[in-house]
Amino acid sequence: MSELNKIALKILEKGRGILAADESNGTMTKRLEGVKILSTPENRLLFRETLFSASGMTKYIGGVILYDETIRQKTSKNRMIPELISEMGSTPGIKVDTGAKVLAGSPNEKITEGLDGLRERLKEYYKLGARFTKWRGVYSISKNYPSKLSIQSNAHALARYSALVQETNMVPIVEPELLMDGEHSSRECFSKTSEVIKKCFEELILHKVDLKGILLKPNMILSGNKSKDKISNEEVAKLTLKCLKNSVPSEVPGIAFLSGGQSEIEATENLDLINKYNDTDFIMSFSYGRALQQSALKYWSKDIHNSEGSQQIFNHRAKMNALAAQGKWSKDLEN
Repeated sequence: MSELNKIALKILEKGRGILAADESNGTMTKRLEGVKILSTPENRLLFRETLFSASGMTKYIGGVILYDETIRQKTSKNRMIPELISEMGSTPGIKVDTGAKVLAGSPNEKITEGLDGLRERLKEYYKLGARFTKWRGVYSISKNYPSKLSIQSNAHALARYSALVQETNMVPIVEPELLMDGEHSSRECFSKTSEVIKKCFEELILHKVDLKGILLKPNMILSGNKSKDKISNEEVAKLTLKCLKNSVPSEVPGIAFLSGGQSEIEATENLDLINKYNDTDFIMSFSYGRALQQSALKYWSKDIHNSEGSQQIFNHRAKMNALAAQGKWSKDLEN
């Protein structure tokens, strides 16, 4: 077993998943202002440290994706944030792309940037304690999108990123996200997600990326948020599994879903059903941001120095998702 394969499996072992705490300062500002908290480096750190030091981290969270600001910050006890995460038994990770920009040649679509200077940044992040990384490609779904240009360009960028990450002895998370925004049906989401994931693996193989040392972070197969085509949670789970069985090579050790616009309960329920129906060897877990943090953030905003109450809420959500990652969740447990 390679070192990268060991790291990937350790992150998702025993129902554990990933806490995506890699919101850019702009996104984090929107989240904090949404609950009437001033977005300062101190407040951003305070909320994140509250989560990272929660007892649920030890049992339910195998990896934490950080943002550049956070990986360099020190805790209230004067320890580096990656040290705190490691002490909680979790693996520190880092978002390394520099965001989605307008795709030249197709101005209604996006290409993720950040390859320039990436090799040097990766070496620094490794020294700071990161052992895995994240890069997100983002795609719109409509009659004409994603275009061949968008599918090819983002797959190429994800593969080049992954090769550089593995060269630095870290595990790349490959995240092709087809957005939920739009009027598309679940069938359209299925066919376009399949096409995108297949192209990503074509490029990963071409770039000689070791597939046993990556994690895939895909969207679930859902209808668009403005679609008339509403499908049941069971259908979401079955379509998602069918898509991944047809598109993902068997060497990939694990799949950690993004929550992408789903509510907290929806993201947990869909993950649970995916695992109840899962007849593959893939570990199917979670890499959630809002779906792990939103309720804790709302509670925390009432009194930012009452970490205990916020931690209890976070511990509960983390536990529910860890149960769902083993197909052991039920609605009754939410109360």
